[in-house]
Amino acid sequence: MQERQWITARRSELDALAEELTKQLQEVQVEWDELAIAERVLNRLAEQVQAGAEAVAPVSAKVAGRAVLLIPQRRGR
Repeated sequence: MQERQWITARRSELDALAEELTKQLQEVQVEWDELAIAERVLNRLAEQVQAGAEAVAPVSAKVAGRAVLLIPQRRGR
């Protein structure tokens, strides 16, 4: 009879542990998803910054055999 009580007590302990671990796993999954979204946003921002830097990078040319920078016209704001 003592074995049955031990088994019942141990199953109760394991049920509580499983419930706690399930809660922790859900919290980890939420944070993981948030980090994945943040990473995607940062990648997109980095791509936009890179594209913007390439679009405004000075272009050089030669005039009368000398290197000069071509400056784009100002855009109205």
